[in-house]
Amino acid sequence: MSSHATPGENRTKPHLLAHSPRDNVAVAVIEGLSADTAAFGVITEDDSTFEVHVRHDIPIGHKVALVDLKAGDTAIKYGQDIGKIVKDVARGEHVHVQNLKTKRW
Repeated sequence: MSSHATPGENRTKPHLLAHSPRDNVAVAVIEGLSADTAAFGVITEDDSTFEVHVRHDIPIGHKVALVDLKAGDTAIKYGQDIGKIVKDVARGEHVHVQNLKTKRW
């Protein structure tokens, strides 16, 4: 999932943040992250970078899938289980209440 930005790219402000290399979702940290964007991301735990093609408009604070997730999969954020995927989500798609539910209920 993680890789380094292409040499020569001036990528100083990330579009997305993940907290752990184990995360399979990342959070939009800018306003106006539009569909069809090659979003630049940083994993804060090890300062590595990644890129994901965002397929939907993503509101600030909302999650994006970093890998294809199938119904029944566990969403991982902060390196921790944050819930169950209830509807398939492709890499780069919006992860929110329509496809992610807490396991508590």
